Amino acid sequence: MRTRQRQRGVAILVALVLMALVTIIAYDVWFAGALEQRRSFSVLSVEQGFQYGLGGEALAAVALQRDLQQSKQDYTAEEWAAPFPPFQIDAGEVQVGLEDMQARFNLNNLIDPKTGNADQDMVDQFRRLLEILGLESKWAGLMVDWIDVDLQPSFPDGAEDPTYTVLAPPYLPPNGPVTSTTELLALPGFGIDRYRKIQPFVAALPVGTAINVCTAPGEVLDSLSATMRQFDANFLATQRRTKCFPALTDLQAALPPADWQRIQARNPPLVSDNTQYFRLTTVTTIGTAQITLYSLLLRNAGGQTRPILRSWGTD
Repeated sequence: MRTRQRQRGVAILVALVLMALVTIIAYDVWFAGALEQRRSFSVLSVEQGFQYGLGGEALAAVALQRDLQQSKQDYTAEEWAAPFPPFQIDAGEVQVGLEDMQARFNLNNLIDPKTGNADQDMVDQFRRLLEILGLESKWAGLMVDWIDVDLQPSFPDGAEDPTYTVLAPPYLPPNGPVTSTTELLALPGFGIDRYRKIQPFVAALPVGTAINVCTAPGEVLDSLSATMRQFDANFLATQRRTKCFPALTDLQAALPPADWQRIQARNPPLVSDNTQYFRLTTVTTIGTAQITLYSLLLRNAGGQTRPILRSWGTD
């Protein structure tokens, strides 16, 4: 009797172990299949988002070409600057929007293209912009050393290879033009809070790109002079409802004569009333997935527009 009970107990135990093994294998097969399905959906969503982004670039090219035919100036009251209505697609929608990147201070202008070293006029303007935004002016010297060609730290706030090689992990400054404003975050101690404050006012464009005074925010306009503080946001929004403001003649009247002469003496020009570089943001929503594509667009003098840089998820 005891032998039979033991055999029955062993059989039950074996059956339970087999059932547990079958359950584990079944769950593993289901989980692997679900994970593969999710991975395939993500890959497909990214590819779809990219294709919709290409469609957005084509739409933007048409809008910018038509804009150039209508006006040689570029300002916020024009059609290209208005939000595009969202496009409905299967299981989601696509939203696109254009932004004038020459409304911002170009970080690459800190360097004189002829020498590869600091352009003091631009460094002074960047310091003024930092101060207007409530940030320390020392970041101007650090940014100069990040992109200039020499290996000598700027006085008194610069930093070259020795500063970065002792960090964890260590890295080196590129000593060349930046392609993204996020490179500010590589400056030791800069931090995300400072970046969020300055990000709307800076760009990473080819050296020598002018500031479009028709679209630049008041902080960027005021940074053109050490004494000018008159272009607040509400005033600019009111003046820009139907036209370019300030026009170049308005800016000349607002600036001290010495500052206007300094600006006029620069080659290439420091200010303009039109734009070559625009950023297109395409946000594609498919189900629970959201894909953001940033496209830096170059419009030439003939109105033809082409992308020169694309990035996912961050500008």
